Amino acid sequence: MNVIIPLAGFGTRLRPHTYSKPKPLINVAGKPVLGHILDKLIGNDLQDVVFVVGYLGEQIEQYVKSSYPGIKGHYVEQKELNGQAPAILLARELVQGPTFIVFVDTLADADMTALGTETTDGVIYVKEVDDPRRFGVVQVNDQGLITRFVEKPQDMSNRLAVIGMYYVREVQDLMRCCDELIRRDIKTKDEYFLADAFNLMIEGGARLRPQTVDVWLDCGKPETVLATNRYLLEHGQDNSSLWRNNHCVIMPPVHIHPTAKIERSVIGPHTTIAEGCHIVNSVVRDSIVDAGAYVSDHVLANSLIGRDAVLVGRPRRFNVGDSSVVGFDEE
Repeated sequence: MNVIIPLAGFGTRLRPHTYSKPKPLINVAGKPVLGHILDKLIGNDLQDVVFVVGYLGEQIEQYVKSSYPGIKGHYVEQKELNGQAPAILLARELVQGPTFIVFVDTLADADMTALGTETTDGVIYVKEVDDPRRFGVVQVNDQGLITRFVEKPQDMSNRLAVIGMYYVREVQDLMRCCDELIRRDIKTKDEYFLADAFNLMIEGGARLRPQTVDVWLDCGKPETVLATNRYLLEHGQDNSSLWRNNHCVIMPPVHIHPTAKIERSVIGPHTTIAEGCHIVNSVVRDSIVDAGAYVSDHVLANSLIGRDAVLVGRPRRFNVGDSSVVGFDEE
C-alpha cells in the first residue's frame, strides 16, 4: 500500500513554535506527531510514502531518514498553498493502486487491517460528533454508502465528521477527479478541497463507505496538542517507571527522555520532557518541554516550551496573615 501525507501548511495556530520547526515535528508524548502517524502505518505492507512538504520541509526529510530508515520516502514541495487536492496531485507520478491518505493534524485509532480485501472503491474515516457544524461531514444512504461530502453543514442531521484519513483502492481515479476539480475551478473557501474531489468520484459512480473511529485526536493548536499529549500518555506512552530517584518526584503519566536531567523537582502528571532538558527546583505538570530546554525555579502548567528555551524564575517571599487568601490567575 502507498501512503500520501500532506504536511505543507505553516501551522500558524501553533506559533511561535512553528517559526523554527514544521508542525508535524511538534513533540507529543515523547516523539513528533509525524512519528506517531508513521508508527500506526508501519506493518501495513507499506511500499512508498509521499511526503508533500512546504515550509521547513527539509526538517521532515531529515527526521524520517534518521528515525525511519526502512521507509521508502519521496518528498515533493507544495509551493502554492491552494488546497488539499493540488497537494494530492503532486504525488501523481509516484503512486499507483491502493493508497492511504492521512493529514498530519490527525491521530486516530483507524483500523486498517481489512483494507487489503476492501470491495468498495474507498473508505473514508469518520467520527460521530455532537455538533457537526464546525466540520466537514458525509451523508450516507441506506446501503451504508456515502452520497455526498458537505463542508460545515447548517443543520445537525449528519454527525459523521471527516477526520482527514482516507483510503482509495485506485488512487489514479482520485487524481483524475482532482484534475477535474481544478479544471472546473470548484472551490470551497477559495481552495480546492479533497472533499469536492470525492464528490466528483461519487458522481462518476464510485462506491465509498464510511469507517467510524472511536478516538480522534487533533494536533493543530496549543490546547489540542496538550489534550493529545494527555491522551497518549494515558494510553501506552507513560515511562514514569524508569524514573525513580531521590532528587525528584514523578507523578504519572509522564514521558521523560533518558537524557533529561531532573533535580529537586516535581514532574507530572501529563508531562512530556524531551531529550537534553534540564529541570531544576521546579514543578511541571500538564506541559510539554522540548529538547534542550532549561527550566529553573518555576511552576509550569498547561505550557508548551520550545527547543533550547531557558526559563529562570525565583522563589517568591510571602508574609501572609491568618485567614488570608493568595491566588494567581493562570491567564
